[in-house]
Amino acid sequence: MEIPKNHQTIMPYLMLKNARGFGAFVHKVFDGQLTLEKFREDGQTMMHSEVTVGGSTIMFADANEDWPAQTANLFVYVPDADAAYHRATNQGATTVMELSDQDYGRTCGVKDPFGNTWWITAPVE
Repeated sequence: MEIPKNHQTIMPYLMLKNARGFGAFVHKVFDGQLTLEKFREDGQTMMHSEVTVGGSTIMFADANEDWPAQTANLFVYVPDADAAYHRATNQGATTVMELSDQDYGRTCGVKDPFGNTWWITAPVE
């Protein structure tokens, strides 16, 4: 089996309200790189998009009548959980779990403006 470049065996696929905004959020908060954008015939609605964060790909598209919004819980490792948390809240995310030190690292949870919950963790060194 040969998986396409920038893909992994399992990848989340999110149906979102405001997919373009989600891509911008992931770029600003997690330095995500938008690797693919395909639009529907209207030229505005995202039919399929991909963003890569640290070697992992998230696929996403704009929700519609056939494909209603489906959000997710996403766990992400970052070098600095405090900085990522502040970037996320500055981009409109709300806190679901305050920053804290756990045995697995510095961690927190935020809900992005698109309905996804991000579990942000800087691993213990």
